[in-house]
Amino acid sequence: METNRAKALFISRAAVIAALYVVLTIVFAPFSFGAVQLRISEALTILPFFTATAVPGLFVGCIIGNILGGAVLPDIIFGSLATLLGAIFTHLLRKSSPFLAPIPPIVFNTLIIPFVLKFAYMDEMSLPLIAVYICAGELLSCGVLGLMLLFALKPHRQFIFGDDSNPFPSTRKFFDAVDRKRSR
Repeated sequence: METNRAKALFISRAAVIAALYVVLTIVFAPFSFGAVQLRISEALTILPFFTATAVPGLFVGCIIGNILGGAVLPDIIFGSLATLLGAIFTHLLRKSSPFLAPIPPIVFNTLIIPFVLKFAYMDEMSLPLIAVYICAGELLSCGVLGLMLLFALKPHRQFIFGDDSNPFPSTRKFFDAVDRKRSR
């Protein structure tokens, strides 16, 4: 019974994070898409620093936000994978300095999204220039807004996120194994 409750809570929290990501992406759609973008919803990519529920929440939110925003299939797939990778690695950094939390989403989006924009949308800009614009947008959304959000939430983390136990054995085993390797 307790396991079912924990799973329902995990899924509910992930759904709320996904919904927040979608709403922020769509509300700020005029500058959430394109080679020059500032995706405000990417500030939420610091949430895995606090809770594992943010990892699937951000991934699903990015998929839905990209679909509703009219993105093409490669953007939906690879853009969401960039967010997923950023979220996973942010969660893996949860026991380190908070200032490291925005680095994974900045890096993965800077490495992946320029190729998506260049080849899926046939953007006229050069690939390095697209990468610079994406990196700048990610620095602002994750590095500045994300860190502001992180430090605003940090004193209230227990109240907002509660017990961060992960009721799903496969993902719990993965994160626990990485933690054990790192502590050696």
